[in-house]
Parts: sequence; C-alpha cells; structure tokens
Amino acid sequence: MKSNTLILHTAALAIMPLQLMFSIFLLLRGHDEPGGGFIGGLVAASAFVLHAFSFGAESTQKLLRVQPRDILAAGLLFGLASTLPALLTGQPMLTAFWWQLPLPGDGYLKLSTVLVFDIGVYLAVLGTLMTFVIGLMESEE
Repeated sequence: MKSNTLILHTAALAIMPLQLMFSIFLLLRGHDEPGGGFIGGLVAASAFVLHAFSFGAESTQKLLRVQPRDILAAGLLFGLASTLPALLTGQPMLTAFWWQLPLPGDGYLKLSTVLVFDIGVYLAVLGTLMTFVIGLMESEE
C-alpha cells in the first residue's frame, strides 16, 4: 500500500526528521522525567510507518538500511548488556550504575546502565513494530 498524493509525500518528508529528533529527546530524558525507551521507540516507529505509507515498504527498508529483525536483536542485546556491570560486581541483576566522564571545560557526560537499558527498549520497540508493519505491507502487495 503506497500513497500517490503530493501532500502526504511532502508532509512525510517534513515531519519524519522532527519525529525522529523528538523520539531521541524522549529517550534521553526518560530516566529523569516521563519518557524513555518505550515511548521514544513508538514515536520513531510512527515516523517510519508514515514513510512506509507514503513511499512503500521497499523504500522504507532501504531508508532503515538494516533489517527490522536486526534492530530488534540489537535492542535485546543492549538490554542484556545493561545487566553485565551488576553481575560482574556481584550486585542484583538490574542494579543501576552511573559513570561521569569529564568533558572539556567544566562539564561531565553522565552515562548509566539505565540509559543502556532504555536504548535497548527503544531499539526493540522500533524493530518489533517495523517488522510487523513492513511484513503486513509486503503481504498486501
């Protein structure tokens, strides 16, 4: 199912980058405020679904550059990797760890296992939804 309307094509090209930036914003603020990997992944998937409805499943797969199943697998690996620091230190499995990396000047980059887990959820949601939507669109064609 591919749309041939100029308005939808133009809107999809304009809205998609904004949706993807907003999904990253939701992902990164999620462990401090509402948001996180799940809702960020849903917003990112909705951007790619809009593209798929406008330009077709094949064009969207080319845009993704990676099979959606591989995105899902990477998300599961990130989720698993977030448990390793706790297991290596003898802590309970999902114990959170934080690291501060100094940046030039007076700033710090704060990283945590919570962020790694959220990235895994983000990728798993995106991969799952895109596998589902592209599979449905290809079966319809």
